[in-house]
Amino acid sequence: MTNQNIETQQGTIADDEIDLKELFLALWQGKWIIIGTTLVAAVIAVVYALSLPNIYKSEALLAPAEDNQSGGLSGLAGQFGGLASLAGVNLGSGTADKTTIALELLKSRSFIGEFVKEHNLKPVIMAANGWDQANDRVIYDPEVYDSEKGLWVREVKAPKLPEPSQLEVHDKFTTQFLNVSKDKETGLVTISVKHYSPVVAKELTDKLIEQLNNTMRANDIADADNSIEYLSKALKETSVADMQKVFYQLIEQQQQTKMLASVRNEYALKMIDPAVVNERKYEPKRALICTFGVLLGALLSFLLVFLRSCILKINVKI
Repeated sequence: MTNQNIETQQGTIADDEIDLKELFLALWQGKWIIIGTTLVAAVIAVVYALSLPNIYKSEALLAPAEDNQSGGLSGLAGQFGGLASLAGVNLGSGTADKTTIALELLKSRSFIGEFVKEHNLKPVIMAANGWDQANDRVIYDPEVYDSEKGLWVREVKAPKLPEPSQLEVHDKFTTQFLNVSKDKETGLVTISVKHYSPVVAKELTDKLIEQLNNTMRANDIADADNSIEYLSKALKETSVADMQKVFYQLIEQQQQTKMLASVRNEYALKMIDPAVVNERKYEPKRALICTFGVLLGALLSFLLVFLRSCILKINVKI
């Protein structure tokens, strides 16, 4: 290695040492800026965290309801699947398919809209901003909803109206309140609802599951009635003995579907672990908010000190 290379490396090491010394010196000279900025950020983070209302989550664990007809339907599907499809009869649907349909229905605009309308949940979803624990009462934002008069008073720009639309309610409920998940290995389903009131969260979870089962039951009964009507008409119009036998079997299966739907309360999803009134808050994570605020304040203070040091250097050179 030449003398020139050695001198260059030594010069680089010396420059690095000088830069580190200057860096620590700049931090030391700006220590009060760092301490003050960090304290201010910490105070702001604490105040902000304490101002946030508690949010509670209630969740229920469910399993797909057993389909006692699956064996018989599978056998008929192999023999008469094409004919059954003409009649609108689904012989090949298993519990997994029914569960998937139920979960998609649960998040649909039509289902949520009907659910909110039936239970008058618009204020609870769109205007609530706290919970009076002592009186077990939901607190509403007075700038959005006048709870005493039952009037919407929020100020919005057209085409929105003071009263939230079905689309607004659906979007907020499915993104901020409702969570639905399915375990791919076990097939178990978790439905949870978050709200400022743990009582409301539990009630909404129970009502959602009940209405989902009722809707799935009503849909299947309606489909079975339509299929029976078609098959009965087709039965009268044919004189072929083998075809009549087929129609009788299909009608029998649809009657069984109606019977099971009528007597089984937990039609699509069966309760494994019901929702409860949670005594512990789910959000906000106040400790995490405060920690993030302190780190952000420290980072900001370091940047201020570095900028201050750079500006001083530039002024000295000028």
